[in-house]
Amino acid sequence: MGKIAVVYWSGTGNTQAMAEAVLEGAKAAGAEADLFTASEFDASKMDSYDAVAFGCPAMGAEVLEEGEFQPMFDSVEGKLGGKKTGLFGSYGWGDGEWMRNWEETCRTAGALLVCDSVTCNGAPDEDALDDCRALGKALA
Repeated sequence: MGKIAVVYWSGTGNTQAMAEAVLEGAKAAGAEADLFTASEFDASKMDSYDAVAFGCPAMGAEVLEEGEFQPMFDSVEGKLGGKKTGLFGSYGWGDGEWMRNWEETCRTAGALLVCDSVTCNGAPDEDALDDCRALGKALA
């Protein structure tokens, strides 16, 4: 089992609930896993983890949160090559363009996306939380 970082930003608690479910899934699969907010994580921590899950809601015109999350993600993007990665987040409008763009950014950086990204509209229901747990298990 690997060591997994679950890194998220949440404004309303929806993405935090998803992050906690990812963490739960990783631990249930036997992995050592740590939970971080975006402000607690940076590129210096990337080498300490075998896999990483990133969670961020769609903001504005379907972009990542720009104050804390985007700067953190920009700092770690160069370390995604060959890294097992999972993405998750909630949205309130749009059609998921932010996630498609984010997935493409990760693929271009060489990240190994372990499963389909998990998205939900608004608060995660039990199905979305189950998908987050499965993402955590896939990373493990």
